[in-house]
Amino acid sequence: MIKVESKILSGYTFIDLFAGIGGFHVALSSFGASCVFASEWDKYAADTYEENFDKRPYGDITQIDEIDIPKHDILCAGFPCQSFSISGKQKGFDDIRGSLFFDIARIINFHKPRVVFLENVKNLVNHDEGRTLKVIIETLENFDYKVFTKILNSSNFGLPQNRERIYIVAFPTNIDSNSFSFPTPSNESISVEDILELNPFDVKFIEREDIEIYKTYSFQDTLFGKTEINKPLQIGKVNKGGQGERIYDIRGHAITLSAHGGGIGAKTGLYFIDGKIRRLTPRECARVQGFPEDFKINQSPSQAYKQFGNSVSINVLQRIMIEVQKILSKNEQRTIKRFADSKEWVS
Repeated sequence: MIKVESKILSGYTFIDLFAGIGGFHVALSSFGASCVFASEWDKYAADTYEENFDKRPYGDITQIDEIDIPKHDILCAGFPCQSFSISGKQKGFDDIRGSLFFDIARIINFHKPRVVFLENVKNLVNHDEGRTLKVIIETLENFDYKVFTKILNSSNFGLPQNRERIYIVAFPTNIDSNSFSFPTPSNESISVEDILELNPFDVKFIEREDIEIYKTYSFQDTLFGKTEINKPLQIGKVNKGGQGERIYDIRGHAITLSAHGGGIGAKTGLYFIDGKIRRLTPRECARVQGFPEDFKINQSPSQAYKQFGNSVSINVLQRIMIEVQKILSKNEQRTIKRFADSKEWVS
């Protein structure tokens, strides 16, 4: 989580759809924005959300009428990419009926928020040969929004995790958003080693005869300290080295946290730490996603791993929102100037 200097979104409201454990909530509230509605169908994720924000998310968004959702400035959603097929015979709004994006679309169409902020897996770009993303963009454009998309990697924004995601930001066409751009990578030097717990509780170390460490990395000392490589560094394997069976150097980055996946290092990968091999702990998973230290983690380890694997990276959301706020601020100033000019003309 980046250091926040000011509450640049104070006075703005947002809704949190497909909220999970509240990654968007953490990011936007850190700038002073207020959450007026949240929705999450998974009971355990909703429990974690409520524990942290004293707000119980509403349930299945498909069962909630858009008229019952409060007015808001910013709509946030880390929506699931369902495997729906787009035939190409239909266009726009009709194409996404039956998918969960339809529920986002109907809320946008009704409330016309000033900002739409979406996150999804990188593969959304290629889903159904690109037609899925095309329909999403065209749907927003049909609602009179200007749409911006970009794939960003958490590794480039101060988090030691290789996590590529597509981010979608849209503004109504009556807002001048031509100067909007996604943030430039900050590329802070950080490693898994920097986020490890000192004395983690109840850690299970991997002790097997088929562990193989076959590679080492040398790190040169410079005047500025240790040179770190902002990417995962595989140094070994367990068994055949399949998914969840690869061992990584803690001086590099973590692999992408996953909500699912098997292998002995399921969901986090395996790391060589103080001569032993283990998975990351739930708190370490929280840290590689950018959650603050006071974030309350679900008491069930299996649920905690799933929730952080499903979550969004806080630092990336914050960096994007800084750029979004520049557009909002510029348009507010323009509105104030127009109002002042009209008052002067009337007088």
